Amino acid sequence: MLTHTTTRVLEPSELGAALAILESDPVTNAFVTSRVQVAGLDPWRLGGEMWGWYADGRLRSLCYSGANLVPICATPEAVRGFADRARRTGRRCSSIVGPVEATTQLWRLLEPNWGPAREVRANQPLMVTEHLPATVPPDPLVRRIRKDELDVIMPACVAMFTEEVGVSPLAGDGGLLYQARVAELVGAGRSFARIEDGKVVFKAEIGAATPRACQIQGVWVDPAHRGRGLSETGMAAVVRYALTDVAPVVSLYVNDYNTPARAAYRRVGFREVGAFMSVLF
Repeated sequence: MLTHTTTRVLEPSELGAALAILESDPVTNAFVTSRVQVAGLDPWRLGGEMWGWYADGRLRSLCYSGANLVPICATPEAVRGFADRARRTGRRCSSIVGPVEATTQLWRLLEPNWGPAREVRANQPLMVTEHLPATVPPDPLVRRIRKDELDVIMPACVAMFTEEVGVSPLAGDGGLLYQARVAELVGAGRSFARIEDGKVVFKAEIGAATPRACQIQGVWVDPAHRGRGLSETGMAAVVRYALTDVAPVVSLYVNDYNTPARAAYRRVGFREVGAFMSVLF
């Protein structure tokens, strides 16, 4: 029996079906789930389209198409459908990010049209913890950033982004979107830092948050203060905030070549449960 398949943009009325797929893997899908729970499926509020892959009329897989292209619970057949649509619409994203297997296939199909990429990070371990750090004491000086401290945290955010991604977030629109995102996290109480003499020496954010899982991002230590163990004690503090105030599971993903960071996260209590892949343009 032949299976009829189709790929299309989801309607707002399909929110329940979309959330059912997203919440089937709350850790892996935390980023997109957090956006959908707040904005629904309206492209203007969501900041992108949610594509669905349907088999015999039933929604089976998703793909978020915004600043990032993110395959979600995507079968190989669904990835082919998403790749066909992405080729037709043309590249509008700055990166492709998602679980390594689906993202590898998606990039393989899109590279002839969209390549070359500026960088491909083929293996980024996904790490989680459900427990307060047992052996690393939380840094008592790490705290939430106040709304009136945006001018203090912003230089550290720009430095982290530039070091991690390889381009400045202030390029293009002058950094308006990036500054708005930083302000959003500060306003939500999800930006944390240790500040010494008016300067950030450690920072991290809880970038995505749902009732079931949250994701730490933007971990950074001022180069002049590296080697003091601030990443471990700082992360222990952020994990404590996250588990106490946000969600029962804390996750992050890290470049596989960043051996010191992976070791630090393990000491704080994280364990590897999967892997992401990122294609940067």
